[in-house]
Amino acid sequence: MSTRRPTKVAGHYEGKIDSWDVVNEAFEWDGSRRQSNLQRQLGNGWIEDAFRTAKAADPKAKLCYNDYGTDGINAKSDAIYRMVQDFRARGVPIDCAGFQSHLASNSNLSTYRQNLQRFADLGVHVQITELDVAGSGTAQANVYRQVTQACLAVARCNGITVWGVTDKYSWLAQDTPLLFNGSYQKKEAYGAVLAALNSAAS
Repeated sequence: MSTRRPTKVAGHYEGKIDSWDVVNEAFEWDGSRRQSNLQRQLGNGWIEDAFRTAKAADPKAKLCYNDYGTDGINAKSDAIYRMVQDFRARGVPIDCAGFQSHLASNSNLSTYRQNLQRFADLGVHVQITELDVAGSGTAQANVYRQVTQACLAVARCNGITVWGVTDKYSWLAQDTPLLFNGSYQKKEAYGAVLAALNSAAS
């Protein structure tokens, strides 16, 4: 079960995909393993098996682990850090870690950049993979700015993906979390992200 899906999907698109999320959301908030069907049936080795199988199926693609609730240094991110550290030490093929970053205007980002950096220091790329920020106005814009600046400050942070385009179709539509409002108009948060990117470029 741990090998069939990576082999079928990654093998089908071999050489056409830059990177794969090989495993997604396998840890609980306290750092323990989520009791998914794979975990229950195959034990702790299933994540390693999935990465090794994906590497065999698509050798040139970058292989990533992705999770939520890892926006700072906490029990969950610590557990994932230890896994990545162990994989790198033993030659398990892992190339990047994804941080979903479903945030709010009052999110504590005091260790956000530090957390990205410690993963990057292991030799993997870091990516912000599902960014949205519940809220509005300047408070929301400031969080988007801080996240963008944190990625720009970490040399191995090579991607920011906002989790949707318009608030109208967001999974958190009532929280207006995206860069465009329900009428596809740019919000203050859009300007904050653009300013951060332009500042880095100049």
